Amino acid sequence: MNKIAPVRKIRCAIYTRKSSEEGLDMEFNSLDAQREACESFIASQKTEGWILVPDRFDDGGFSGGNIERPGLKRLLADIEAGKVDCIVTYKIDRLTRSLADFAKLVETFDRAKVTFVSVTQQFNTTTSMGRLTLNILLSFAQFEREVTAERIRDKFLASRRKGMWMGGVPPLGYDVQDRHLVVNETEAALVRRIFERFLELGSAIAVIRELAADGAITKSWTTEDGTFRHGKPFNKGTLYKLVNNRTYLGEAVHKGTSYPGEHAAIVDRPLWDKVHAVMADNARRKGTRVTAGTPAPLKGLIRCGACGGAMTPSHTRRHGRLYRYYLCSKASKNGHTTCPVRAVAADEAETLVFAQVRRALRSPEVVACTLAATEEVDDFHPGEATLMDSLRRIDTLWEELFPAEQARILHLLIDRIEVTTGGFDVRLRGGGLRTLAAEVAQDAVALEG
Repeated sequence: MNKIAPVRKIRCAIYTRKSSEEGLDMEFNSLDAQREACESFIASQKTEGWILVPDRFDDGGFSGGNIERPGLKRLLADIEAGKVDCIVTYKIDRLTRSLADFAKLVETFDRAKVTFVSVTQQFNTTTSMGRLTLNILLSFAQFEREVTAERIRDKFLASRRKGMWMGGVPPLGYDVQDRHLVVNETEAALVRRIFERFLELGSAIAVIRELAADGAITKSWTTEDGTFRHGKPFNKGTLYKLVNNRTYLGEAVHKGTSYPGEHAAIVDRPLWDKVHAVMADNARRKGTRVTAGTPAPLKGLIRCGACGGAMTPSHTRRHGRLYRYYLCSKASKNGHTTCPVRAVAADEAETLVFAQVRRALRSPEVVACTLAATEEVDDFHPGEATLMDSLRRIDTLWEELFPAEQARILHLLIDRIEVTTGGFDVRLRGGGLRTLAAEVAQDAVALEG
């Protein structure tokens, strides 16, 4: 008597997606409807061995234009782990609307021997005809997405041309009422004061200090979902963004083009022009400073130990003499009084770091690393004396190295440099010692050869 072979179990995972979050809080939403249709389809295939996996893979409020979705990522991880045999969706565009992404997904499915089914467009990606049909459908889905995006852009442009407010964070000085900007008189007074003080002082940092002393902050506002966003103290970035915002002239800007706005202006044109003339003059004077030819070998390595910010090279000239510094980036934005470290003299920092690096070049650890590295260079191994000569050459010729070569060696050997009010903390990089040792070993082998 012939035995009936058992039906192979096919583990099915349902994937659902909705582009917007609208309606997701309903008791029975679009994701539930998609899942119900997919569950019914899987149940109809029970005789074929189809069973539903318990995990849910839902992405509510995510676009199909990319695959950066948490539910889809979990599904792909389960596919790679061999937990899924078939993916079931309501429609193909629930999975993706991008041909490029679809090609990547099909490659993943094929590698894991996983099939893909759309319950309203029954296709099987294991056949060439199924792939062809899916590609055709995806081409239309991508075309629809691109046309929709073009319509949205055109509508946005048309609205901006009419001077309408199109959403986002309202600027300081305005509130949003019925999708229109209305002047907030208290904040508008602060905006005018910022423009006037910038004109009088001619310095962003000076204005920021005054604002900080008065406790002035950027715009506080409430999002559409009721989340309150508290303003923050001004820094250079937020201050320059404010004084460059043409909304205060009563204009609506789209892609660099200004149109008359529906809202009232806060700043008049003469004040705007005067402030921008000061900014242009500041930029010209800053541009005339000689920045080329001022080396900064510690750039990218040195950080402020007080606030954690990077320290960037800066300089000034006094009585014809150049003074170089490494300046805390946060202090540069918010004012020197906000950081206890603020700045360090570049010559002092570089002298200290160079001395530590040169000591490291003479250390037994580097010699040992160099000896070990020669084993990977050639069958011939130079003696310790030859290697010491090679290391000593870098040490003695350090001052003659080009700044770029000094910086390269520093970045090889140093992980980071922290500056505090108490001094410098130089942290060496072990792997960098081995890399430099290997280079020296190669030079030494060449010399003995």
